[in-house]
Amino acid sequence: MKLDQFLELFNPLPGNHYLQVCTQKDEISKSLEKILDGVGGEFKLILYNKDHLNFSQPFRALPRENDSVILQDVLSSHKNPDMLIKIAYTTLANTADIILLEKKENMSIEQMKELLEKHEFRAINDIDILKEYYLVMAKKMHMWGNGL
Repeated sequence: MKLDQFLELFNPLPGNHYLQVCTQKDEISKSLEKILDGVGGEFKLILYNKDHLNFSQPFRALPRENDSVILQDVLSSHKNPDMLIKIAYTTLANTADIILLEKKENMSIEQMKELLEKHEFRAINDIDILKEYYLVMAKKMHMWGNGL
Protein backbone atom coordinates (compact mmCIF):
# COMPACT_ATOMS: atom_id res chain seq x y z
CA MET A 1 0.00 0.00 0.00
CA LYS A 2 1.39 3.39 -1.01
CA LEU A 3 0.95 5.79 1.90
CA ASP A 4 2.81 8.94 0.84
CA GLN A 5 -0.32 10.96 0.07
CA PHE A 6 -2.15 9.59 3.10
CA LEU A 7 0.64 10.61 5.46
CA GLU A 8 0.56 14.15 4.03
CA LEU A 9 -2.83 14.55 5.76
CA PHE A 10 -1.00 14.66 9.09
CA ASN A 11 1.13 17.45 10.51
CA PRO A 12 2.03 16.17 13.97
CA LEU A 13 3.43 18.58 16.50
CA PRO A 14 5.45 17.79 19.62
CA GLY A 15 3.15 16.32 22.25
CA ASN A 16 0.35 15.39 19.83
CA HIS A 17 -1.67 12.27 20.60
CA TYR A 18 -3.08 10.10 17.82
CA LEU A 19 -5.40 7.15 18.33
CA GLN A 20 -6.05 4.44 15.76
CA VAL A 21 -8.86 1.92 16.25
CA CYS A 22 -8.66 -1.00 13.83
CA THR A 23 -8.60 -4.78 13.45
CA GLN A 24 -4.87 -5.29 12.97
CA LYS A 25 -1.60 -3.40 13.08
CA ASP A 26 -0.63 -2.61 9.50
CA GLU A 27 1.45 -0.22 7.41
CA ILE A 28 -0.77 2.70 8.41
CA SER A 29 -0.27 1.98 12.12
CA LYS A 30 3.48 1.59 11.74
CA SER A 31 3.80 4.79 9.69
CA LEU A 32 1.74 6.88 12.11
CA GLU A 33 3.71 5.53 15.06
CA LYS A 34 6.97 6.42 13.31
CA ILE A 35 6.00 10.02 12.47
CA LEU A 36 4.71 10.64 16.00
CA ASP A 37 7.85 9.17 17.57
CA GLY A 38 9.82 11.59 15.39
CA VAL A 39 8.18 14.64 17.01
CA GLY A 40 7.83 13.36 20.55
CA GLY A 41 4.15 12.60 20.18
CA GLU A 42 2.18 9.59 21.32
CA PHE A 43 0.52 6.95 19.15
CA LYS A 44 -2.07 4.63 20.66
CA LEU A 45 -3.48 1.58 18.92
CA ILE A 46 -6.71 -0.12 19.94
CA LEU A 47 -7.35 -3.46 18.25
CA TYR A 48 -10.61 -5.28 17.75
CA ASN A 49 -9.38 -8.81 17.18
CA LYS A 50 -10.92 -11.95 15.75
CA ASP A 51 -12.04 -13.03 19.23
CA HIS A 52 -14.42 -10.08 19.25
CA LEU A 53 -16.03 -10.65 15.86
CA ASN A 54 -19.41 -9.42 17.03
CA PHE A 55 -17.83 -5.98 17.58
CA SER A 56 -20.29 -4.94 20.24
CA GLN A 57 -17.88 -3.47 22.82
CA PRO A 58 -16.83 0.18 22.84
CA PHE A 59 -13.23 1.29 23.00
CA ARG A 60 -12.00 3.46 25.86
CA ALA A 61 -10.34 6.86 25.58
CA LEU A 62 -10.16 9.89 27.83
CA PRO A 63 -12.05 13.10 26.92
CA ARG A 64 -10.17 15.64 24.80
CA GLU A 65 -7.01 13.53 24.90
CA ASN A 66 -6.39 13.04 21.16
CA ASP A 67 -5.49 15.33 18.30
CA SER A 68 -6.49 12.78 15.69
CA VAL A 69 -8.59 9.61 15.70
CA ILE A 70 -8.42 7.10 12.86
CA LEU A 71 -11.20 4.50 12.72
CA GLN A 72 -10.14 1.82 10.24
CA ASP A 73 -12.35 -1.13 9.24
CA VAL A 74 -14.41 -1.04 12.41
CA LEU A 75 -17.52 1.00 11.59
CA SER A 76 -18.90 -1.46 9.05
CA SER A 77 -18.40 -4.42 11.42
CA HIS A 78 -19.44 -2.90 14.73
CA LYS A 79 -22.98 -3.44 16.02
CA ASN A 80 -23.17 0.20 17.08
CA PRO A 81 -21.11 2.50 14.84
CA ASP A 82 -22.84 5.54 16.36
CA MET A 83 -21.28 4.67 19.71
CA LEU A 84 -17.80 4.56 18.13
CA ILE A 85 -18.30 7.98 16.55
CA LYS A 86 -19.54 9.41 19.87
CA ILE A 87 -16.50 8.07 21.73
CA ALA A 88 -14.21 9.45 19.02
CA TYR A 89 -15.93 12.83 19.28
CA THR A 90 -15.48 12.90 23.05
CA THR A 91 -11.79 11.96 22.97
CA LEU A 92 -10.89 14.56 20.34
CA ALA A 93 -9.60 17.97 21.31
CA ASN A 94 -11.40 20.91 19.68
CA THR A 95 -10.45 21.45 16.01
CA ALA A 96 -9.03 17.92 15.95
CA ASP A 97 -9.44 15.51 13.04
CA ILE A 98 -11.26 12.24 12.63
CA ILE A 99 -10.43 9.95 9.74
CA LEU A 100 -12.67 7.08 8.72
CA LEU A 101 -11.15 4.32 6.59
CA GLU A 102 -13.34 1.50 5.32
CA LYS A 103 -12.65 -1.04 2.63
CA LYS A 104 -14.65 -0.06 -0.43
CA GLU A 105 -16.73 -3.23 -0.41
CA ASN A 106 -17.80 -2.76 3.24
CA MET A 107 -19.34 0.72 3.46
CA SER A 108 -20.18 3.65 1.20
CA ILE A 109 -18.79 7.16 1.41
CA GLU A 110 -22.33 8.45 1.89
CA GLN A 111 -22.86 6.23 4.94
CA MET A 112 -19.60 7.45 6.43
CA LYS A 113 -20.45 11.11 5.83
CA GLU A 114 -23.94 10.67 7.29
CA LEU A 115 -22.48 9.23 10.51
CA LEU A 116 -20.14 12.21 10.85
CA GLU A 117 -22.86 14.77 10.09
CA LYS A 118 -25.22 13.12 12.57
CA HIS A 119 -22.63 13.57 15.32
CA GLU A 120 -21.83 17.23 14.55
CA PHE A 121 -18.49 16.87 12.77
CA ARG A 122 -17.68 19.68 10.32
CA ALA A 123 -15.60 20.17 7.14
CA ILE A 124 -16.40 16.63 6.02
CA ASN A 125 -14.42 15.57 2.94
CA ASP A 126 -13.88 12.34 1.10
CA ILE A 127 -10.36 11.91 -0.22
CA ASP A 128 -9.50 9.40 -2.94
CA ILE A 129 -5.88 8.46 -2.20
CA LEU A 130 -5.95 4.82 -1.10
CA LYS A 131 -6.82 2.18 -3.68
CA GLU A 132 -8.63 -0.26 -1.37
CA TYR A 133 -10.20 2.24 1.02
CA TYR A 134 -12.77 4.99 1.15
CA LEU A 135 -11.35 7.78 3.28
CA VAL A 136 -13.48 10.46 4.89
CA MET A 137 -11.95 13.19 7.06
CA ALA A 138 -13.71 15.73 9.28
CA LYS A 139 -13.11 18.12 12.20
CA LYS A 140 -14.51 18.53 15.66
CA MET A 141 -15.07 22.28 15.83
CA HIS A 142 -15.23 24.41 18.96
CA MET A 143 -18.55 26.23 19.39
CA TRP A 144 -20.30 24.10 16.74
CA GLY A 145 -22.92 21.53 17.67
CA ASN A 146 -21.49 19.30 20.41
CA GLY A 147 -18.09 21.04 20.32
CA LEU A 148 -18.45 22.90 23.59
